[in-house]
Amino acid sequence: MGILNVTPDSFSDGGDFFSPEKALLHARQMIREGAAIIDVGGESTRPGAAMISVDEELTRIIPVIEAIKAESDIPISIDTSKPGVMSAAVDAGASMINDVRALQEAGAVEMAVALQVPVCLMHMQGGPQTMQLEPQYDDVVLHVKGFLQQRIDHCIAAGLLRELIVIDPGFGFGKTLAHNQALLRGLGQLLQFELPLLVGVSRKSMIAHMLGLKVDERRYGSISLASIAVWQGASIIRAHDVAATLQAVQVSYMCRTAGN
Repeated sequence: MGILNVTPDSFSDGGDFFSPEKALLHARQMIREGAAIIDVGGESTRPGAAMISVDEELTRIIPVIEAIKAESDIPISIDTSKPGVMSAAVDAGASMINDVRALQEAGAVEMAVALQVPVCLMHMQGGPQTMQLEPQYDDVVLHVKGFLQQRIDHCIAAGLLRELIVIDPGFGFGKTLAHNQALLRGLGQLLQFELPLLVGVSRKSMIAHMLGLKVDERRYGSISLASIAVWQGASIIRAHDVAATLQAVQVSYMCRTAGN
């Protein structure tokens, strides 16, 4: 899953692809490099990020989705928590919802049920404005498992087909370095849901905490984490550096499944 942030303030590439023209060029590059999905986001969810209006989010993402759809059949995911944005994005050509709030916003579950497209449910403690203010867990893996089970059950009861659900443990969303490391070690426990597991670790601050690197220096650390995640059973990797990450995770997957 190639990341396409159409924002001025994302933690890694904020402003780089803010114009539809630059966004389309970057989408083309990621498609050439082997991306299987393009994840378009119009609102930053970095720690401390401010929320924007539905209208502002739509102004950012709709021209980009339409431009990609006009020239490619690649699946497009919309990274949003707002029901109105979900609906408009799918109308424009998106075919997946990637929601960091796991359809907990008012009307989000109902919209997902109406749209019946694949939805990624992610775990986050708190919200972007507060999530990194001393997050605490007794057992982060058990907590994430319990949260995801509750959200899966709720969405299915509301009418969302189970086969449309993807899960994401939410690395870096309300978690310390120790929490992220424990979650990575215990990632295989999430396979019990028998649902596709999405992992996003690309350029995240856990790499800075381990290696003391700036955002633009975290490529190799990101690739390493992605490879570990695939070894643990992840089936979708959300990444900024598509070509390098794809090569690494293909090797990890081939070694893990050799002889099966």
